[in-house]
Amino acid sequence: MDNKVVFNKELIRRYDTFGPRYTSYPTAVQFTTDYDDEDYKNWVKYSNEDPIPSPLSLYLHIPFCDTICYYCGCSKVITKDKTKAAPYIKLLKKEIELQGELFANDREVSQIHWGGGTPTFLSDEEINEIIECIRENFNVPANDQVEFGIEVDPRTVDQQRLESLSMMGFNRISFGVQDLDPAVQDSVNRVQSTAEIKQHIKDARRFGYKSINIDLMYGLPKQSVKSFTHTLDTVIELDPDRLAIYNYAHLPEMFKPQRRINEDELPSAEEKLNILQLCIDKLQDAGFVYIGMDHFAKKSDDLVKAQQEGSLHRNFQGYSTNADCDMIAMGITAISRIGDNYGQNVRTIEEYESYLNQNKIPVFRGIELEADDVLRREVINQLMCNNYLDIEKLEKRWKINFNSYFKSSLNNLQQMVDDGLLNISETKLTITTTGRLLARSICMQFDRYLQEKNSNRFSRVI
Repeated sequence: MDNKVVFNKELIRRYDTFGPRYTSYPTAVQFTTDYDDEDYKNWVKYSNEDPIPSPLSLYLHIPFCDTICYYCGCSKVITKDKTKAAPYIKLLKKEIELQGELFANDREVSQIHWGGGTPTFLSDEEINEIIECIRENFNVPANDQVEFGIEVDPRTVDQQRLESLSMMGFNRISFGVQDLDPAVQDSVNRVQSTAEIKQHIKDARRFGYKSINIDLMYGLPKQSVKSFTHTLDTVIELDPDRLAIYNYAHLPEMFKPQRRINEDELPSAEEKLNILQLCIDKLQDAGFVYIGMDHFAKKSDDLVKAQQEGSLHRNFQGYSTNADCDMIAMGITAISRIGDNYGQNVRTIEEYESYLNQNKIPVFRGIELEADDVLRREVINQLMCNNYLDIEKLEKRWKINFNSYFKSSLNNLQQMVDDGLLNISETKLTITTTGRLLARSICMQFDRYLQEKNSNRFSRVI
């Protein structure tokens, strides 16, 4: 059966509003400073006492970049001074030690992900130093048993570095490309050679990385259907295992670097929609499966298999096959999920240092989920990841009547049902191939916090 998503421009225009990306529910907008490091430690203790404790997923935030990319909305520190990293590494190792003390020794690490910023701002020696610290403080199995991923700025690596990272245990790699057009690159201050990127992909395969991802972005200045066609054709030839094509959200009032972008050079709303349609059509024709949101993968990829089995999960790093993990996020701004709560680290290195000098986990805000939050998180995760909700199973597990509990949500969804975005029966809710691009809009109808108070702090759905 053909399961390709259908691009319906009229419906996308109608339902393209502002909304969360649902990397968590509740979203970070609901986090409160009433939650602190003591709450976090209590939740870890509770999690350790579970008869079958969850495996662990580690995330490390490396905030440094040596140049500013104008489109970027990430937490970062811009500097060309490589020595700036050493004090931060010392602090990060301190947090790794403090976090490691909290978790039971029988809890294995199944996934490690390095993000940023630019993790490859660090030298090989510095990266290896942190890895050794992780292994000393957590139960990390052999390299081939762990998903070990790193985000890479192609301008910061060469053949030798890619080989070194592989030898250190990294087996998944993501290259931040964004666009291959020189004019677009220049307009966002991220100039990089297509020839070098091609060589990096070739080298990564040779060094045995299990998964290669390429990040692209649509909606950038000077982009057009014609220019992005060339980028997509080249990327398809490179044959990555996964592709992420992010929607550029122009929010200069929130992200200062974006003020350097010439708004007159941004593609029109119509052209941006046409670029998205190009991506959907071209990648599906090339054999990539649309996972959801911004993500595509080869049919043989673990993400596709997990989605087919109904076990795909979504977290702060995007889509994941590790649904049952507690996520320990370390470094400034990083967000952890332990059991039914979220905790976020402080935002600045100065605050980070202050907490760690007091031997405190650097969590400054978060949220403890109520039963209603956990229920709605399950509903939203199932729809965002698997495009399907087993109503009958949900009712049995939660001892609710779905139609009564979600009466207002179902009323709000009726027009979407009439427009062919989803089907609802007594036993299941299914997002159609026409509705998959608008899964965020569908999930928003189950978001209690959005119903209580609208927020314009989110990006557009499309």
